[in-house]
Amino acid sequence: MQSITQKYSPFPTALLPGQTDNGKDYFILFGTALNLLELADFQEKCGRNFVIFDCWRIGENTVVLLQGRFERRYVEYAHALRLDAALIDFNVRLSQPGLLVMDMDSTAIKIECIDEIAKLAGTGDEVSAITAAAMRGELDFEQSLRRRVATLKGASEQILSRVRERLPLMEGLRETVAALKQQNWKVAIASGGFTYFADYLKEMLALDAAVSNQFEIIDGKLTGRLKGDIVHAQYKANTLKLLAQEFGVDLQNTVAIGDGANDLVMMSAADLGAAFHAKPKVQQQAQVMVNFADLTGLLCLLSANDKVQRLKN
Repeated sequence: MQSITQKYSPFPTALLPGQTDNGKDYFILFGTALNLLELADFQEKCGRNFVIFDCWRIGENTVVLLQGRFERRYVEYAHALRLDAALIDFNVRLSQPGLLVMDMDSTAIKIECIDEIAKLAGTGDEVSAITAAAMRGELDFEQSLRRRVATLKGASEQILSRVRERLPLMEGLRETVAALKQQNWKVAIASGGFTYFADYLKEMLALDAAVSNQFEIIDGKLTGRLKGDIVHAQYKANTLKLLAQEFGVDLQNTVAIGDGANDLVMMSAADLGAAFHAKPKVQQQAQVMVNFADLTGLLCLLSANDKVQRLKN
């Protein structure tokens, strides 16, 4: 079976023996659409003020390692080409065992579970509007969650299994988890969603932990209430720290990924916080963003730091 990090060299490189970074930044350009033409276009937009050091493949992504003074506008240039770009300014790397904590809804899976449940319960439009406002950071997460769950009062528990039966995994999820496990990483979910789905993913993918909210169900009916603590933004951040301690992982070897405003605190607590196909507010505040690559984009970032550390040493 071919490695997901197979070597691929369609571009000329400019690494010289003993060359140092000269105080400049390392960053990557990556995506499935990256080729010589797109790279030349990107170089032209950036003013050709960087050096190409290396290139390789991660799954379907081509990744190019560059050196130069990185500017935020480079990310916008990349997005215009349907590519991603990121500054490599973090400690965590693929070859060193670490901890990944990921959001579930719209990150590990393609849907917001409560929206799909609400559609079956007949409250879809109301719940979707509340969900969207919460993810944009316009509503307090705990309050919005309780409001959404309250609309499900009296619904049959069977609608949960109907949603779970067709749970769509995010592209690249299986490959990313497998690649991290191969490097002895710990992988967990910290979700404002629900145990009915998070625990299912934990078993399916052999994850190391899953933390989420729990519906109260009595006599086969949803009561419109939740049981136990609410997994809000700070709870997610605390989960990352507690799991790192439990697994003996230094915080500088941790990664958090998510798409909503309630993921920002967790992302800030990790060494690398990545916004994945995220809401605008989250992209503005995130350390790095992945807008076009699938979840294997995380492997692009982590493998790049392996190469940067080798260059520096």
